[in-house]
Amino acid sequence: MITIKTPAEISRMQEAGKLLAEIHRQIAGLIAPGITTHEIDQFAEKFMKQHGATPEQKGYKGYPYATCASVNDVICHGFPKKEKLKEGDIVTIDMVVNLNGWLADSAWSYAVGQVSEEADKLLRVTKESLYKGIEQAVAGNRIGDVSHAIQAYAEAEGFSVVRDFIGHGIGQVMHEDPQVPHYGPPNKGPRIKEGMVFTIEPMLNVGTYLTKIDADGWTARTRDGKLSAQYEHTLAITADGPLILTAQ
Repeated sequence: MITIKTPAEISRMQEAGKLLAEIHRQIAGLIAPGITTHEIDQFAEKFMKQHGATPEQKGYKGYPYATCASVNDVICHGFPKKEKLKEGDIVTIDMVVNLNGWLADSAWSYAVGQVSEEADKLLRVTKESLYKGIEQAVAGNRIGDVSHAIQAYAEAEGFSVVRDFIGHGIGQVMHEDPQVPHYGPPNKGPRIKEGMVFTIEPMLNVGTYLTKIDADGWTARTRDGKLSAQYEHTLAITADGPLILTAQ
């Protein structure tokens, strides 16, 4: 069932989103060769706690960290590690902030130093595909319009769209209806209505969209070992269009 949020509830989610966005701004200044994703994870958790929030991911179905840290061929749900990031890596940091019982969710991909032309294009197109989807997230459209806009743009630029992980409704729990795929035909799926709040979080790969899961049961990688990137916002549907709650 899709829950419709009141303006007051959306405002509370926006406060969580502002905090999350500030954490990403801080992380952007930390990303450099030599830092570890473990250090980034510790920073994010400490920042949340200093501002009266908690990391919703930590403990979710046994997940042990405040953030997901996905490097190079890791698509999503990577564990923060103590290995140093290297020049040319790309890394996605994904987190869910719980502020006074309301959630916000956002992932962002970062270049570590100077990256290859291929990695640079992947980052650019993945971010642009997110905003192509957001443009379609207006009352009266269908979820499939969001999905189709992302897939059409990404594939025209030469990248594949991950099928196994999708966007979702969010509120006081991390995963609600509707489900928001990043692929598929237009004019399908639930009608988008004012008061809906959901994430759009396309994951694009250089090669195949097929995935594999590591022995830890969480870390999802590209099956061919090629690069993957992800950008994600939480947005609310308003009469004036989509309101990005995690805008940086």
